[in-house]
Amino acid sequence: MKKIRVRAANGSYEIVCGRGVLGQAAKPVMRRNRAGSVLLVSSPRVWRHWGSRIERVFKAVSRAPILFDDRERAKNLSTAEQVCRRLARAGASRRATLVAVGGGVVGDVAGFVAASYARGVALVHIPTTLVAQVDSAIGGKTGVNLPEGKNLIGAFYPPKLVISDSDLLQTLPPREFRSGLYEVIKYGVIGDSGLFRYLARGMDKILRREAAALDFIIERSARQKARVVSRDEHESGLREILNFGHTFAHALETVTRYRRYLHGEAVGLGMIAASRLAVALGMFSERDAARVVELVASVGPLPPWPRVSPARMLAAMRFDKKTRGGRVRFVLPERIGRVRCGVEADPQAVAQVLRKCAASVLAR
Repeated sequence: MKKIRVRAANGSYEIVCGRGVLGQAAKPVMRRNRAGSVLLVSSPRVWRHWGSRIERVFKAVSRAPILFDDRERAKNLSTAEQVCRRLARAGASRRATLVAVGGGVVGDVAGFVAASYARGVALVHIPTTLVAQVDSAIGGKTGVNLPEGKNLIGAFYPPKLVISDSDLLQTLPPREFRSGLYEVIKYGVIGDSGLFRYLARGMDKILRREAAALDFIIERSARQKARVVSRDEHESGLREILNFGHTFAHALETVTRYRRYLHGEAVGLGMIAASRLAVALGMFSERDAARVVELVASVGPLPPWPRVSPARMLAAMRFDKKTRGGRVRFVLPERIGRVRCGVEADPQAVAQVLRKCAASVLAR
């Protein structure tokens, strides 16, 4: 078991990670509970795999779970309202604790609900996907989507505890597992060249979900995320590095109405596009860009690039939260292990990169 401390404005919290830590989850939750009810929030899909085990862990303190659709296209205000109404009907007070059991969508919706219901209730994450264990469950960013763009409504609301049990990843479908690996690659590019090299050497072991390999990449990624968000909780500076590949990724998700890509898959394509844009701007070497493309390709097949015009992609990017004064700003690599934030690029250069990505063999 490893414990990683994250600093937040309303108090520090821990990430507890390792094999088998789920079985010890109830005690730390109750230590942090403020004499209120414990309510489990999850999805039908997750509950089919892990519901009976979760209920055994929390049998003495929890009520019937609140389940909702965890597909990306259901991550909206309507779903958040449904969860809030279920809480109200359950009699949840401001002293309640929500325990979010699931992947990124469950965590984002539950976090947004926790920040909003009764003006704020306690939140605990038990992430069940790789992308959630290494990224979305850490740092307190919550939100839901609008048709105009991803995560445009939300709040910074850190949890009280994150419990990441690598055993929970064993039931993930291969595509969802691979989706999380793209976020791990992101951490290698933005600040951990050693992790990048480990991924390049050991991808076969990781894809086989060998315990030691999983524990290494989860802890390494979580520590980097914890370091960044502890220094910049509200994305006023350093935290922007975590958005490497995401400006392109969010546009890809938006133009396909969240139906083609898992989030990590969009990030994988987004990192390729961002690397190629950095080469076009003279910031990044062709050699290092090829290493990024090769590592993304080693994870497995990606859904094809959508048949949409560069103009439509650029329009979607303008809804990105990093846009300033209508100008799209990118996080672009300078070398493996270092990126630069707030880079503006000529729209024609971006359009050229988009056309190259659409024609890429990798994306087909």
